Amino acid sequence: MPFQKAQITSSLLASIIVCASLITSILIFQPDAYAESLADTSTDSTNTPQNAAGTFDGPAELPRAYIKSTMADTPAPGRVFTLNEGGDLQAALDGVNCGDTIVLQAGATFSGNFKFRTRSCDDNHWIVIRTSASDSQLPAEGTRLSPCYSGVSSLPGRPAFKCHSTTVVTAKLLGLLSMGPITLAAGANHYRLTGLEIARAPAARKLPIVYQLVSVADYGAADHVIFDRVWMHGTAQDETGHGIRLDGITYAAIIDSFFTDFHCVAITGSCTDAQAISGGNGTLPGGPYKIVNNFLEAAAENILFGGGKNVSAVPADMEIRRNHFFKPLIWKQGQPGFVGGTSGHPFIVKNLFELKNAERVLFEGNVLENSWGGFSQRGFGILLTPRGSWARVQDITIRYTTINHVGAGIALTATKNHEHGADVDSQAAQRWSVHDVIINDVNAAQYEGSGNLFQLASEFTNKVFNSVTINHVSGVPDEKNGVLAVGARLSALPSSITVINNLFVAGKYPVWSTGSDGVCSTSTDPLTLLNACWESYDFTYNAFVQPSEQAKASWPAGNIFPASIPATGYSGTVPAKGSPASVALHSFQLLADSPYRNAGNDGKDLGADVSAVLSYTAGVE
Repeated sequence: MPFQKAQITSSLLASIIVCASLITSILIFQPDAYAESLADTSTDSTNTPQNAAGTFDGPAELPRAYIKSTMADTPAPGRVFTLNEGGDLQAALDGVNCGDTIVLQAGATFSGNFKFRTRSCDDNHWIVIRTSASDSQLPAEGTRLSPCYSGVSSLPGRPAFKCHSTTVVTAKLLGLLSMGPITLAAGANHYRLTGLEIARAPAARKLPIVYQLVSVADYGAADHVIFDRVWMHGTAQDETGHGIRLDGITYAAIIDSFFTDFHCVAITGSCTDAQAISGGNGTLPGGPYKIVNNFLEAAAENILFGGGKNVSAVPADMEIRRNHFFKPLIWKQGQPGFVGGTSGHPFIVKNLFELKNAERVLFEGNVLENSWGGFSQRGFGILLTPRGSWARVQDITIRYTTINHVGAGIALTATKNHEHGADVDSQAAQRWSVHDVIINDVNAAQYEGSGNLFQLASEFTNKVFNSVTINHVSGVPDEKNGVLAVGARLSALPSSITVINNLFVAGKYPVWSTGSDGVCSTSTDPLTLLNACWESYDFTYNAFVQPSEQAKASWPAGNIFPASIPATGYSGTVPAKGSPASVALHSFQLLADSPYRNAGNDGKDLGADVSAVLSYTAGVE
């Protein structure tokens, strides 16, 4: 149970901290917070966690529903229609029945704005649209398809594809004019798309933007839709706002796929935020969702849920695992090979993963790489911030994940929204569990961010930002900044904040106030700032490497302060800026004789479980 703000002697404070730590470990850090993930998740998309409803990771409830998405789970026992180059795909879609399969000639292009019609199908009679290439020519189920399968051996600024072959085995759906190629009619259901390239035509002079490649028509509802081993992309310089808009869709899976070139152009563009996958807006339920084993590239946010207006539903039960979130550095002005819009202006870049309206989300085994500020944001790897009187961001689990090459690490904030002339609280910002995460190469100058590993701030006036746990995280902030930026309005201070068992390089200012109007304090004294900003908290068993003498003297009791990086017993020096993520991971492992082995309040090493992070992220890049 977290303790109240300290206004007592340091010795009594230390005793309270230790007792609170032990009680917290009993109440919150149950073995299933870690072991159930290791037992129940797989290394690809073909297996799914099987957590019972009411299963928790620390304070956060895990998803109650998961999607089974293998080909065996989506039978299509009906007729098979083969369509060659020049065939009428819309006519085929209009005539297909539940259980049928449309086979599209590999290497052929089908141009148009295709509507997937309403059908009354069931789980035993799916409609499959797929390439004519055999299963043996596609990557095996559970293995990510790359542009190699569409004959593209590389793209500038992206990781190497390592093609075994560039034989074209996908069929291509190409949208025309300002529309994407796929629109799901209201009531469309039980569609599976496999082995396809889904793209847009180059911009026409009067119609320069395509807002989305896949969406539901007329704000309607669709369900049971699976995108399996597809390459979905825009063009190198045109504006393409969204890959898949999940608004109005329930029971959707996006697996083993590749998303590139979703971006909006600053100043001269027609849109502002581009995402590979988005949702959480509108009045219809959303989820469960499965987003597993994809390469996800987009300028503003690679995945975003929420942020819209006139929303009344909160999407729930999301499994987001083993994805590579990536922004090409060639999108950043000043970089060699810079690519922006045709006007020469850059694409609008914000964050890698953002939730403004979502609940019961499992974010696990993901690799997040490259984000920078300059467009109203600070280049965070992850941003949780409910936005809207209707919005909830609650029961969020982030674990076994890496964040590399960013302007700032993770923002955990409770924000107001301006509605009808007034600033109002969101519905909830609570029950967030962050553990076994490695954050490296946070560089304020290079990536135009704050340089902090974490920002924890609340603007709530009436509701309380509460039950947030940061546990077993390893991180290196910008050396001129620090670990935490903290702030809150005085009327509703955050409560039950737990920061425990972490191993951080301290930076110049380990804890700093966010400093904006109405925050709780502008003190740089850690204990003074935390007591002023948080109603109740547990801040113990953390190691801060190389803090200033002043910081050590003013820190909450129960923390430790290694004098140097070698003193921690890291297996390697902290990697140089720009080092590959895999190098960073190995460097954060503790040697057998490190004094911080088994030093956590739970008997585990301080910092992230590097072996587990390596296991969960193996093969994701």
